[in-house]
Order: sequence, then structure tokens, then C-alpha cells
Amino acid sequence: MSLTQTSSQTHDVVVVGGGLVGKAAALLLSQARLSVALLAQPAVAAPAPGDLWDARIYSLSSSSQALFERMRVWQAVDPARINPVYDMEVFGDERGSLHFSAYQAAVPQLAWIAESSNLERALDAALRFSPQVHWLDARAEALEVDAAAASVRLSDGKTLRASLVVGADGAHSWVRGTAGLDGSVRPYEQLGVVCNFRAERAHRDTAFQWFHDGEIIALLPLPDQHVSLVWSAAHDHAQALLALDPKALAERVGTFSNVELGHLTPVSSRAQGFPLVLAQAKRLIAPRVALVGDAAHVVHPLAGQGMNLGLRDVAALGDALAARESFRDCGDAAVLRRYERARKEDIGSMALTTDGLHKLFATHSPLVRFVRNAGLDCVNVLPFVKKFLIGRALG
Repeated sequence: MSLTQTSSQTHDVVVVGGGLVGKAAALLLSQARLSVALLAQPAVAAPAPGDLWDARIYSLSSSSQALFERMRVWQAVDPARINPVYDMEVFGDERGSLHFSAYQAAVPQLAWIAESSNLERALDAALRFSPQVHWLDARAEALEVDAAAASVRLSDGKTLRASLVVGADGAHSWVRGTAGLDGSVRPYEQLGVVCNFRAERAHRDTAFQWFHDGEIIALLPLPDQHVSLVWSAAHDHAQALLALDPKALAERVGTFSNVELGHLTPVSSRAQGFPLVLAQAKRLIAPRVALVGDAAHVVHPLAGQGMNLGLRDVAALGDALAARESFRDCGDAAVLRRYERARKEDIGSMALTTDGLHKLFATHSPLVRFVRNAGLDCVNVLPFVKKFLIGRALG
């Protein structure tokens, strides 16, 4: 990795955005022997001071693990700070319940729970040793596209020329807006409240989820009996939860989890919140532009699939570029259309599923409540349905 000081540079690809998805895109494409400029501020990834664990915890599917293995960075992830999920317990707001088991589905695990900083450190280490990656601590300010290439003007006055610009700059993507790809955004009027705890009882490598009064409370297993909370709560209720000190929040969460996990002790200095929306770019591509991750789509976190969708974008983009004909460059319109087609069904079905489940459990009708809780019990005794759902989650 190099911090280049020249006033003008030419690359195969410019990746805008230095989160997990952006770094994964830069690394994967560089390993395909493409010259990649990564626009992101180099930063040391670590939990906040005083916290044992990151606020940002991800549930990684087998497809995400496969991508990290493909990039040869999975072995660099600190194994002491990741936890497999072998079982998942889902509880309805009355009597319904559902159990997913990796053993019954004949898979090694349902997911891996990992911190953002742990994954970023592994990616950073690989990026530092990649001569094909040029990491620039600068902000993109203008984008121009012609028949031959895209030009990105930076805040420091430099200009980058590339065949392709990859927008991996998050839900408020500058690339998406500049390329004219802004699409639909529908707020859920909810916040995701996150905080980490140590449980009195062993979590048994199980993820727990409770649907309650239109809200969703999830506890994800971390090493050494730690668990990570994601509480999708209505906006006013979420603000009240965020105003609680972590001990009081632990007691509130304990009303759902106490039978399973016993007393919870906070290991985060405070809870954090982020707004929940359903968002979809108009398209994934524009002339010499491709979107990946939250820049392309944002789904409800109830299934924990947002990051996995983004990493599958990266894998599909890498495949499309690797399979392109020798006479086509990285930004060729036909190549980008192949990428968009490859991602359409996966993104659409995940958005439809998560939005549908949110609507189903947000409905207060007594009849709907009865049906959805009975539905959980029904699915729980249908192994082939459970295996299908697990297959979708694994990617």
C-alpha cells in the first residue's frame, strides 16, 4: 500500500469508501492484478476507549466467510474475538417459537459473529502488502465520465483517472448521488440500539431473538459469555433506551433474556443508536460507476444480512470483472450490466423478506398476532422449510 503524492494518477479502479465493504472491494480487485486507488482515511480499527467490544458487530454468513477465505484474510482474523452460531432461538410476542440448528441443517455453523475492527484489521494488513493498492487520504469532490474513463477530482487538488469508480461510501453515498442513482428511501421510524454485555450463564453459541410489541430484540453470542444487543425500537422508545445508563439497559434487556442467560453485566460505556431505513438505489450501475454495499441498498437488520449482502456485491463485481473479455475494460457497460443482473434477485428477495417480516411483526391486530405466532410454531415442525430458510441466510 502506498500514499501517493503525484498530482494526477491513472488506475483501473477507484474505490470510494473505506468501510469493510470498500476495503474488501479494493483488496479483491487488487488481487485480480488491477491497479486500485482506495479513497479512505487510514485509521486504526479498535473498540471505543473503555469498551471491551466494538459497538459494530456483524453476523457473517458462509458466503462472507468464503469471500474472506478467497482473499486469504480469514486466517488473519483474531479467532479469540469471533464466535460461531450453532443455534438460533426465535420467540414470538406470545407463545410462538422457532429453533434453527446448524447440526440439523448439516452445515458447519449458521453464522460467525465478529467485530468490525477485527475484520478491518485483517483487511488492512492485506492491503498494506498489496502493491496494487494506492491508499489516498483524500475526499472525492467531483466526478466526470467520458467514453474512455472516469475522472475523480480530490479535495487535495489531485485528479484520478480510472476505467471504473466503485461507490462503497455507505448509505449517504456521494458516488450514488453524483452518478444520478439516488432511488427510494423509506424510514422505519425506528432506531437500532446496540450495546454489549457479559451474561451470567453460557450462551451455548446461540443467537436469541424476541419479537415484542412491534420491536425486535436480538442477542448475538460473543466469546467468553459476552453477547451483543441489537434492539430495533420505535424512535421514541429507542431514545428512552439510549438515555438509560448501561446497567439500567441491561435490566431492561434482562426481562426478555433472563431465563436464557441470567443476569447481564454491561461491558460498553454507553449504548449507541442508528436509524433504520429501507433504501434502494435506482440502479446499481451508471456509466463507469458501480455501487456496492449500503451505497446500493439498505435493509432492516432483523435478519442480520446487510453486511452479507454488501460482501456478496463485492464478490459478484469481482467475478464480473474477472470474466470480462480481453477487449473490454473494467468500466465497460456490458461488464457492469452483468454485475447488476447477477445481484438483482438476491438484493430484491432480501429486501422483500426483511421488509415483509418487519411489517408482519409491527402489526398489532389480534388476529395477525395469533397467525404469526402460530406460524412460528408451524415452521418449527417443518424441517424442509427451516432448511430452505437457513440456505437463504447462508447466502
